[in-house]
Amino acid sequence: MLRLPKILTSPCQPNLSDIHHPGLAIWFTGLSGAGKTTLCRALAESLRAQGAAVEVLDGDEMRRSLTAGLGYSREDREENIRRITSLAKQLVAQQKIVLVAAIAPYRAMRDRIRRQFPALVEVYVNAPLATCIQRDPKGLYRKALAGEIDCFTGISAPYEPPLAPEVQCNTAEESVSESAAKVMAAVTRLLHSGKDSHYVAP
Repeated sequence: MLRLPKILTSPCQPNLSDIHHPGLAIWFTGLSGAGKTTLCRALAESLRAQGAAVEVLDGDEMRRSLTAGLGYSREDREENIRRITSLAKQLVAQQKIVLVAAIAPYRAMRDRIRRQFPALVEVYVNAPLATCIQRDPKGLYRKALAGEIDCFTGISAPYEPPLAPEVQCNTAEESVSESAAKVMAAVTRLLHSGKDSHYVAP
């Protein structure tokens, strides 16, 4: 199991469970195979160790349940993200930290997502397409390159990288712990300050 270094160890900083906040969404975007799910789960473990109430919404798991039956056309992708966002909003309203690992390939789509939450940290999980193809943990690139999957992001459908994400993780160069520590630091600053431009204090 992945283990992260403890980041919040200063006695001057309260446990995350002691911080009152209106809920927070952390959205991991990036190509398939970039490492969104791995990073999301590692961060969730670290946040829970700090006493935070955390929920994880993984895009692949959502496609087997909440968004089952949807394809990869732009219209289906929009509906997929709409449903995931709706569920995430309900969880954030319960003052939870919600981690979402879903490609959300279009900037306009992610802009709409951001407007739905009192606080959101966009994490760009950045890995070169060649690296993602080489990793191909689910065999999806192989199928897409063989023409077996239509509208596959990065192959036959576009991915529009974020222009100003709160955090960028270069997973071809960084370890999981290094990337997770970057996100954890951003989340910690946000929760302890309540002054981020995307944060609405309770």
